[in-house]
Amino acid sequence: MARSRIYLDHAATTPILPEARAAMMEACERWANPSSPHGEGRAAKGALERAREAIADALGWRHDVVFTSGASEAVSMAASRAAAAGRLLGATEHDIVPFAMGEAATLLPVDGCGLIDRPALSDALADGPALVAIQQVNNETGVVQQLGEIAAEVRGAGSLLLADCAQSAGKMALPDADFIAISAHKFGGPPGIGALLVRDLATLGASGGQEKGYRRGTQNLPAVAGMAAALASGAHHSAMPTLAELRLRLEAGVKAAGGVVVAEDVERLAAICAIALPGASKDGLLIQLDLAGFAVSAGSACSSGKLKASRVLTAMALPADIVCGALRISLGPQTTAGDIEAFVVAFAAIAARQTRAA
Repeated sequence: MARSRIYLDHAATTPILPEARAAMMEACERWANPSSPHGEGRAAKGALERAREAIADALGWRHDVVFTSGASEAVSMAASRAAAAGRLLGATEHDIVPFAMGEAATLLPVDGCGLIDRPALSDALADGPALVAIQQVNNETGVVQQLGEIAAEVRGAGSLLLADCAQSAGKMALPDADFIAISAHKFGGPPGIGALLVRDLATLGASGGQEKGYRRGTQNLPAVAGMAAALASGAHHSAMPTLAELRLRLEAGVKAAGGVVVAEDVERLAAICAIALPGASKDGLLIQLDLAGFAVSAGSACSSGKLKASRVLTAMALPADIVCGALRISLGPQTTAGDIEAFVVAFAAIAARQTRAA
């Protein structure tokens, strides 16, 4: 019998947790509009607000939660409406960030591990108050930025920090930022729902409509309930120690086969790693692994379909043979030791074929 496929692309979208499915089904029984004044609407509104409170509690957030369609909308909302004149962003941010921040935004360089160049940040902050967009965890490499120190510097300069936490929410403690973008489908909730966490609503321009006047459109109660249940389950957070061990096994196997691990000497989220096979093309690696039954990606899901050079790895100034042959492997609570062992065997076989063909 054919072996079932192995999913190692959880950073793109991870399966909806059973707790989230159950919460969504229950919320579907409250079909009324949460903005309606009648009894049914008030019941839906009550359920929405309980879910909002549960999300804030699960994330340790004591400020406002504005529901959005996902992290991309949350980032765009802050980028276009934050009360700061300037715009600064890291060179390795998710594709939505440079788009939302605009062509006039200042790009902050990173070092060879993908960490923000701190002197460059200090110089840019000296130019005046700005919205500074720096993600907590890189979506391609898993590299964790030093946002505790960065937040203090940004706030000391009278600026605002926007942290894209799509990959870290529900998995590690959130940073002390002014705006935080999250997306439910990264931690076991449904796709199409997320939030912008706002420390002070006075720093964000209002739009009118729902969400205290900060987002127009009927709230998606079933999706919000699913997001709250996924976070409350703690499934991804509790899986991190196990995933750290599995990632070590994976990376050891990759290196033994002649592969390279990107940014292995700095702190990274346990669930994400970037690997490369020097001399190979990521296009060819993706095809071979897909045919072998493995779902992986060549970076961000928003760009991997384009099969072009990674903007993240290019910004890190990595050698061309690493950039051209890099893959993202991302793990989730469902990932097993058997999955990792099977991947290592498949990767080693591909590497051996490449050596023989050379």
